[in-house]
Amino acid sequence: MRKILLLLFSFLVGIGLFIWIGKIVGWEEIKNSFLVFTGWYGVAIFLLTLLIMLISVWRWQEILKGSGSKISIKELFAPYLAGFSVMFLAPILLWGGEIFRGYILKKNNSIPWPKGIASVIIDRILEWTTNLVVIFFGVLFFLLIIDFPPIKLGIVFGGVFLLFVGGIGYFYLKVFKKESMARTFFNIFGLKSLSQNNGILDTEREIFDFFKLKKKALWKTFGLSFLRTGAMYARVWLLIIFLGKSVSALSILSVLGFTYMAAMIPIPTALGSHEAIQIFAFNSLGLGASVATAFTMIIRGAELIVALAGAAILFKLGITLLKNTLFENHNEI
Repeated sequence: MRKILLLLFSFLVGIGLFIWIGKIVGWEEIKNSFLVFTGWYGVAIFLLTLLIMLISVWRWQEILKGSGSKISIKELFAPYLAGFSVMFLAPILLWGGEIFRGYILKKNNSIPWPKGIASVIIDRILEWTTNLVVIFFGVLFFLLIIDFPPIKLGIVFGGVFLLFVGGIGYFYLKVFKKESMARTFFNIFGLKSLSQNNGILDTEREIFDFFKLKKKALWKTFGLSFLRTGAMYARVWLLIIFLGKSVSALSILSVLGFTYMAAMIPIPTALGSHEAIQIFAFNSLGLGASVATAFTMIIRGAELIVALAGAAILFKLGITLLKNTLFENHNEI
């Protein structure tokens, strides 16, 4: 019940931000910019969005392969989209999509729980790492050359960014020092009895083993993460052109960095938060607030189509798993 209330609260916050932005910018201006997105333009943006998803699934496949489990992209595509739908539509349910993906691996592919859940955590760590790199260089260029954000906007997004940097930095520090984070957590909270033969420790060992510098799979998946970033960069560049504007390569990097920053705030579909940061960015780049809102709506629309397909897959997989579980219980009786 608590998680549902948090989800509802975050969704209402997003709607409130979106309505406020619409009043400030003007719905007619937003509509005029959004109408540019028609025909083949829409198809191109949607196909790039699908490409981003395919690269993401490919990365997950390589993570599993690096851990000794060979599963086809076709088998992984459905659970990945289902997990993405949870992450996109209900981000307040932290790790909900990842846990579902790990559960599907265990049920459908007989992958042990520690190895399956480790693969999705590794996937998220790789994604956050590359996203933070893009944010750092994109925002650095923006601050040095373009403009500084309003204080309130800077505090919100800057605080979220530093929180993620601190978490990722702590993780890599522990990996390189070969120190268990789980045991540290257990000791802090007086749970030393859990420091032995624990599934969490097994998962952590799988993760630490993957992040060895000599492991080829690590560098291959980092490469795929940056390839995914390249596809997202191309989508931003094309969409800005489709909207009748033109900016430099570094400006596009900044816009992409701000997109990543908005995604870090747990509001469903980044509703409102993405508009807020991009309106500041687009105004500073001389592109206009209405173009910024059209930009975010189009990106959200393409990803929403994928998320809704993932939600349908999630429902179908859930029904199938429920039937299988009931069938197994019936046989046991």
